[in-house]
Amino acid sequence: MANEELQSFLDTLKTNSKKLTRIIIIVVIVVVLLNSWFIIDPEEIGVILRLGKYNRSVEPGFKMKLPYIEKLYKVPVERQLKQEFGFRTIKAGINSAYSSRSYNDESLMLTGDLNVAIVEWIVQYRIGDPYKYLFKVRNSTKTLRDMTEAVMREIVGDRTVNEVLTIGRQEIASAVQETLQKLCNQYQTGIKLEQVVLQNVTPPDRVKASFNEVNEAQQDKEKLINQAYSEYNKVVPRAIGEAKQMIQQAEGYALNRVNRSQGDIARFNAIYNEYRKAPEVTRQRIYLETMNEIIPKAGMKYIIDDGTSGILPLLNLDNKK
Repeated sequence: MANEELQSFLDTLKTNSKKLTRIIIIVVIVVVLLNSWFIIDPEEIGVILRLGKYNRSVEPGFKMKLPYIEKLYKVPVERQLKQEFGFRTIKAGINSAYSSRSYNDESLMLTGDLNVAIVEWIVQYRIGDPYKYLFKVRNSTKTLRDMTEAVMREIVGDRTVNEVLTIGRQEIASAVQETLQKLCNQYQTGIKLEQVVLQNVTPPDRVKASFNEVNEAQQDKEKLINQAYSEYNKVVPRAIGEAKQMIQQAEGYALNRVNRSQGDIARFNAIYNEYRKAPEVTRQRIYLETMNEIIPKAGMKYIIDDGTSGILPLLNLDNKK
């Protein structure tokens, strides 16, 4: 009886062992399959290491790798990334929220004329080369941050405080982007800069009031200069136009006088030539033409015979017509 019970126990144990083995195999297969398949999003690139060494890069989609032998890194190459300096955004949106903490250790800078300015800026970038980004530089994001701050301090240190606060902001941002991109390429960070934006540039709080007064004075100066130029542009062009008008009128008058004189000369010559042909007739004609012009202007006319005398009482001298 004992032998039969022992045999039955061994048979049961053997059967359960086979079932357990099958379950273990199935679980292992499922785990292997679950760790073999992965999904790369459209904005990402997958970088796969095999036994710690770079093997390949995979495009977006449903992909497969060797479990436990190969390791996957997902790199967002199509996503625009950014780093903020001098401030931090807590919540982005229409009504963005910013951290109230002071970041003067990043933003407080010395300008070339030994003044101090608070510079807040943003660096926007993309990951251009995933392999370099992951493996050429240790902690590429931190390296980019350190390089950006160093370059900004160098560029600002070569400018005056007025350039930093007013007219030179765009030129500073462009110079920082150009220099920083050269460093990224030199260090093989795999980062491609998109834009450097000076978000806010102000004087320190202690001198802000004085700076505002200076700024207002400069604005008043520019306003007065612009007003003067405006008045200049009104008066001077008008004077130039009037001068040209007077010159043209004088030239026109001179041309008219010359033409009339030449016409009178031609008329006189023509009359003289006719006079030479018949002096008496021409003299009589000139006399009649002249009298024809003068007599209508003479008012009342009296024709008196040469032998008539004592005619004054007969004349109506009070009538001026």
